Amino acid sequence: MNLLLEAVAWIADPAHWSGAGSIPQRIWEHVWVSAVVLLIACAIALPLGAIIGHTGRGREVAVMVSGGLRALPTLGVLTLFGIWVGIGLTAPIIALVILAIPPLLAGAYAGFESVDRRTIDAARAMGMRESQIVGKVETPLGMPIIVGGIRSATLQIIATATLAAYIADDGLGRFIFEGLKTRDYAEMLGGSLLVIALALVVDGGFAIAQRLVVPAGVQATRTGGLRAGPVRSRAAVGEPITEGNHK
Repeated sequence: MNLLLEAVAWIADPAHWSGAGSIPQRIWEHVWVSAVVLLIACAIALPLGAIIGHTGRGREVAVMVSGGLRALPTLGVLTLFGIWVGIGLTAPIIALVILAIPPLLAGAYAGFESVDRRTIDAARAMGMRESQIVGKVETPLGMPIIVGGIRSATLQIIATATLAAYIADDGLGRFIFEGLKTRDYAEMLGGSLLVIALALVVDGGFAIAQRLVVPAGVQATRTGGLRAGPVRSRAAVGEPITEGNHK
């Protein structure tokens, strides 16, 4: 408990909020590195996942590759690329991209596969081209799952980006490694709390986005906003019958 209070006091110290290596600077570096990694990983994984989900081909290979990438030790990959390309942000970015691809790929093809095949067949029957089906049918309907994959990948990136400070003087991980070197455990825990807080804020933003990307028609169906049938009286033998309002 005392260590937690010391960590909170370390975060609240005004001296740590200005100048070189301050908390705002480290947060910005952490966010910047995470954003770059996410954009690169999305550019690789999302189109590939869309192709797999739309065509149904290569899913087994994608699952195997994703599982293999998940099993890689991030620190080991980071060290390997650090030896190869040297000190700097290049090695952490490559290692983090490798880490981020599996959840993005899984979310992309799962989102496309979640679309009812009857809906796709109906779109084809209406004369829509494959590109139109992907852009106007599968992508909007699968977007909540796709965003869920992006959300999962982003949280993994933010949590693991602390390792960037292992071979580069960037990000919130710098507080953790500096605290470890000087045995300043309040600084170590303070840096960890900042990473947790950043992850929670980003996760909250993605949770809102995941709700907003649900198509309006799907939302109405879930909330019972769509009527099962027209409500009007029609003539019948005996008493009038009100469709959609039977008792």
